[in-house]
Amino acid sequence: MPPPADIVKVAIEWPGAFPKLMEIDQKKPLSAIIKEVCDGWSLVNHEYYALQHADSSNFYITEKNRNEIKNGAILRLTTSPAQNAQQLHERIQSSSMDAKLEALKDLASYSRDVTFAQEFINLDGISLLTQMVESGTDFGDMLSFTLTAFVELMDHGIVSWDTFSVAFIKKIASYVNKFAADISILQRSLAILESMVLNSHELYQKVAQEITIGQLIPHLQGTDQEIQTYTIAVINALFLKAPDDKRQEMANILAQKQLRAIILTNVIRAQRAINNEMAHQLYVLQVLTFNLLEDRMMTKMDPQDQAQRDIIFELRRIAFDAESEPNNSSGSIEKRKSMYTRDYKKLGFINHVNPAMDFTQTPPGMLALDNMLYFAKHHQDPYIRIVLENSSREDKHECPFGRSSIELTKMLCEILKVGELPSETCNDFHPMFFTHDRSFEEFFCICIQLLNKTWKEMRATSEDFNKVMQVVKEQIMRALTTKPSSLDQFKSKLQNLSYTEILKIRQSERMNQEDFQSRPILELKEKIQPEILELIKQQRLNRLVEGTCFRKLNSRRRQDKFWYCRLSPNHKVLHYGDLEESPQGEVPHDSLQDKLPVADIKAVVTGKDCPHMKEKGALKQNKEVLELAFSILYDSNGQLNFIAPDKHEYCIWTDGLNALLGKDMMSDLTRNDLDTLLNMEIKLRLLDLENIQIPDAPPPIPKEPSNYDFVYDCN
Repeated sequence: MPPPADIVKVAIEWPGAFPKLMEIDQKKPLSAIIKEVCDGWSLVNHEYYALQHADSSNFYITEKNRNEIKNGAILRLTTSPAQNAQQLHERIQSSSMDAKLEALKDLASYSRDVTFAQEFINLDGISLLTQMVESGTDFGDMLSFTLTAFVELMDHGIVSWDTFSVAFIKKIASYVNKFAADISILQRSLAILESMVLNSHELYQKVAQEITIGQLIPHLQGTDQEIQTYTIAVINALFLKAPDDKRQEMANILAQKQLRAIILTNVIRAQRAINNEMAHQLYVLQVLTFNLLEDRMMTKMDPQDQAQRDIIFELRRIAFDAESEPNNSSGSIEKRKSMYTRDYKKLGFINHVNPAMDFTQTPPGMLALDNMLYFAKHHQDPYIRIVLENSSREDKHECPFGRSSIELTKMLCEILKVGELPSETCNDFHPMFFTHDRSFEEFFCICIQLLNKTWKEMRATSEDFNKVMQVVKEQIMRALTTKPSSLDQFKSKLQNLSYTEILKIRQSERMNQEDFQSRPILELKEKIQPEILELIKQQRLNRLVEGTCFRKLNSRRRQDKFWYCRLSPNHKVLHYGDLEESPQGEVPHDSLQDKLPVADIKAVVTGKDCPHMKEKGALKQNKEVLELAFSILYDSNGQLNFIAPDKHEYCIWTDGLNALLGKDMMSDLTRNDLDTLLNMEIKLRLLDLENIQIPDAPPPIPKEPSNYDFVYDCN
């Protein structure tokens, strides 16, 4: 007979004694089990002892996590968290430097355990560590272990960041300059500064006064990618938390310090692969930089503002090479108005009389006018060619430059998600945007020339405007997915994506998803659909049985923590548990400590309805994370919170969980799979196979020919 589910067989160690083999009854109180172990070794005061895992984690076993104990686990009897915290609290104040160093090393290790951390914090341990840092007497390994312990303790979220003094912040900021050669101290100092900025508005202001971009830049010029990652993370945090009126000022400082060029040379084009965390930080910097455009994007043009009207006049002057006329020039005002109206029509504005009215829609607002002026001034030849080429056409095939620029700017803002907060999970940065100080404007200049080229290839008229914009968007999106390393490479990718090529791609895709709309076919589809849905359901459940690795999100994203969840083969239990690192394959059921019976699941919720999406945080409420979030609600108000690694896994899991609960699978993936499989099945059934016998075995391979004289040698 198999052992009862509540009995776990373990080995328990005690220094200087032979390990004990023991059966632990999970129904018994933990204190009773510890007393039993202590009695076996004749140890008194069992309340001063505790059990911990004997692996590298050394985590304490508590009533909350005791279900994580597996059969065959090796445990260790050790001093209780409270006793250990008390002893370490005293040891780190030792007058002996060697004893103090050893104590701080142990503290840095134990602080990863939330049970120990709570006890140490209860002894006002955080204050003791900050006093040690402020005193400035510790250096080298001693300081490194002190900062490591501090970071680990704060990471549990038990203590508020608002409680720290200016003296402590000054000290941490000074380490960023002073200990550039000591990687561990520098790394932890940068991590502390980032957490301070992200978690407290008051601390942001204090940190911003103590640390300058100029002090951070040198750390990007080194070769350690982890230090570079932490440095960009601090810059991003300062950028993200800066008040609106300070962001542009900070962007100007970054430009003066040539941050973009330094990142391009020392990070993006360095001779090493960019890891996921660095890719994420570069993506965040890219998003925050483009978000500076939001103000102009949401600013309407004031038709009465002479300075803004002068920009439109400058566009006209550059295009038609007409010298600005002084106010007392000859010719009537009416004649000049008539000439301007004619020119504004040639420039492609909708409102020929007062083009300023074209820029009153937000988005793209004044950003469109900024782009047009940049194109006219910095790419004057292509600008003049496009305007004159289209203004000379009388066959209604002219491409309206003004209207096109406004709609294109709006489209580019949508593609780059200008104004949206960065996602916590996205790594999607584009190297080409780090190759130019005015990358958005240059991006526009390439795309407006593409739009004009595509317009000509399509022989479009004004009625086809929206069709052209759809094709241009497809061209841009397809080129961006290849991640071009420079703007020139992006331009050459677009050259290969002509309108003819887009038509070929569309034709190919259309043939693959041919649609049959006749009534007999629709009836056949209706008949086949239930078995196809059952097939999809089985595939989803099989994927849940294989399981997925999910990442835990916390305030310090670089410390990637993983957990794995999978469904039992009999579809009755969900097994899940934490992992040290991302697995290379499937994780066995018996290595996952926690279980959740499917019968206990009450509901599956997604997006904003998830408990972990209702928390307040700098980056929590953003669209991408919301689209990947789902939660399982089960008995006793329990919840299991997920953030899927991508949209595909999100669809797999939400479909699978809904199938387990007997609900419909409603994801986009299910709709696509259903369409694909239905069309394939219908095509197979419509094949003319009457009176054709399909053999069970493949036909035999024919004998080799007696000679190969029929083979023609091209050489």
